[in-house]
Amino acid sequence: MKRPLNFAVVGCGMFAQSFHLPNINRSAKAKLHVCCARSDATLNLVRDKFKPVRITKDYRAAIADPAVDVICLSTTEKIRLEVIEIAAEFKKPVYCEKPLARTLAEMYEIRKVVQQSGIPFCVGHNRRSSPAMVAAQKIFRQHMANPKPCLWRFDREGKDRPVLAEDGVAGMSVRINDDWWSWKGWVFDKEQAPHGAMLFEMTHFTDVCNWFLASEPVEVIALENGMLNHGIVIRYAGGEMATISMSANGTFGYPKELYEVFGNGAAVVVDHMLEIRTAGIEGVPARQTFPMIRDEFPGIGPELGLSGWLKKRAAACQEAVEKNNTALVLRPEPDKGWAHQLDAFVDEINGEGPQVCGVDDAIRATRIAFAAIKSSHKRRVVPVAEV
Repeated sequence: MKRPLNFAVVGCGMFAQSFHLPNINRSAKAKLHVCCARSDATLNLVRDKFKPVRITKDYRAAIADPAVDVICLSTTEKIRLEVIEIAAEFKKPVYCEKPLARTLAEMYEIRKVVQQSGIPFCVGHNRRSSPAMVAAQKIFRQHMANPKPCLWRFDREGKDRPVLAEDGVAGMSVRINDDWWSWKGWVFDKEQAPHGAMLFEMTHFTDVCNWFLASEPVEVIALENGMLNHGIVIRYAGGEMATISMSANGTFGYPKELYEVFGNGAAVVVDHMLEIRTAGIEGVPARQTFPMIRDEFPGIGPELGLSGWLKKRAAACQEAVEKNNTALVLRPEPDKGWAHQLDAFVDEINGEGPQVCGVDDAIRATRIAFAAIKSSHKRRVVPVAEV
């Protein structure tokens, strides 16, 4: 058996404390070795709660530690390039949170550093590792590669049906319901996050569209209303289309993400990574459900899926009011893939698995976001090649 890889986590804020640090501690493939943060209070908290071998404020020292095998980079985008350059100097693999960078120039410089050093590199587009999303993407790509039309498909014109060039070509719809009251203060800082949610959230969903549609994005058109409402349309080289609608004036009392993808007379729908629904694909279940994480209400909504989650979330909302702690509404959550992605990256590093989400995939998703930002500002269609 290979030993677990020792991780240095650089940036130990709320996100790392909620996901990366506990996931490393729970993994059989990873071990928490160093926690690095700027704040004494944060370092003391993570030392006591997550028990790293050591703590430090010096990220160069954390990376240079000969016992460290992998860097988990969970800082804001502002210092990621510098940290990645140090990791490359010491030939240490890097798991980097998304978005990859604040600017296109930084993004391309990161790619150059990664490619020249040859270090394994993974960007945290974690939906690619969610069990529900993995299953749905596999179902859809297999159907697109080998479509088997259902015998009941309504065929009005039969042999007189016209021939259309775009027959069967995939289309995708993504709906995001968020609540901006939950956002951290730095997202409103124009120096720290100059493009707002159009970058720091959008790249999740552009990456998912690229992954499902398996085509090269060509052009983007977008509209936004301040930070909280966005809509974009992406056209791909094969004629595929994706639409993404984001609203941050929504509620955590309802699922955040709905993915609907269509092609070759079929539909694959993923509701908040809780359940998959399909239609028009022979031999595939019409509905599959998936386990949740942080489920403290096992006796409520035992049927799982969307209906089970709604019942559990309603119970969490009630408890949040009773205990005067609104953070309690965040239970339970769908499995968005963070832990699976970390383990898959360890496999990639050990040569036992494929690339999880490399720098080129991240750049492709991020370029769409930058094209959308430019489209919204210029009020026109923007070719992806333009950015």
